[in-house]
Parts: sequence; C-alpha cells; structure tokens
Amino acid sequence: MKIQIINGPNLNLLGTREPGIYGSDTMEAYLDTLRKRYPDIDIDYYQSNIEGELITKLQQVGFTYDGIVLNAGAYTHTSIALHDCIRSLKTPVIEVHISNVHKREEFRHHSYISSACRGVICGFGMDSYRLAIESFI
Repeated sequence: MKIQIINGPNLNLLGTREPGIYGSDTMEAYLDTLRKRYPDIDIDYYQSNIEGELITKLQQVGFTYDGIVLNAGAYTHTSIALHDCIRSLKTPVIEVHISNVHKREEFRHHSYISSACRGVICGFGMDSYRLAIESFI
C-alpha cells in the first residue's frame, strides 16, 4: 500500500509554530512514528507553501497511490482549485487538520475541499494523520 501525505502552507513550521494549537512535534518526527507503526505501508511526504505545487503533487500521485492524506492548511478555506483537482483524481483523499477548526476563527469553519474528499478528520493533533491512514487500511 502507498499513502501520500501532503501538507500545505506553514506546516513546514510544525514544532515551532503556535505550539499551543499545533503541538511541539515536528512532522519529520511524527513521520518516523507513522513509518514504524505501519512498516508494510509506503508513506511518502510532501509539503509546499505554494498552491500550484500542491496541485501538481496531487496530480502526480492521484492515479497510482492507494490514498492521499491532505492537510491543505489555510488553502482549505480559500482554494476552489484544490477542490477541482481532488475531484479529478482516482485516488481517495482524506482532509485532515491538526486542530479542531470549528473551535477556531469563523473563517476556518468553511472548507472548500471537504465535499471533494472521502472524509474529514480534525482536532486530534498529529494523530489526525494516523486516523486518516487507518481509514485506508
């Protein structure tokens, strides 16, 4: 099984960015934990702060991988282009968020990508990624 995790803008700062909201773990450390927990799954990781690069990566893996775990960051709340891209893929996409976006600012309560995704997981910290992987198993 091949799973692609894709993180959007500012998620390269996990571990230092607002630890009260996002925790103190880096994505690299958490990826190590995930890969040890699921040794039979090929877990690839990609992060970009640029919307078009996220779309390009989704298109590259969206027809051959078994699942995509997407934390689009703030693009969740603004990107019709990501929505359209996800709808065009064969590979199912799970939208994830580290924080519970519904307990945060009002503008974070709407997702432009949710309706294109298989499901949404939010509010479980970094464990949101694990729960998304579990949904593909």
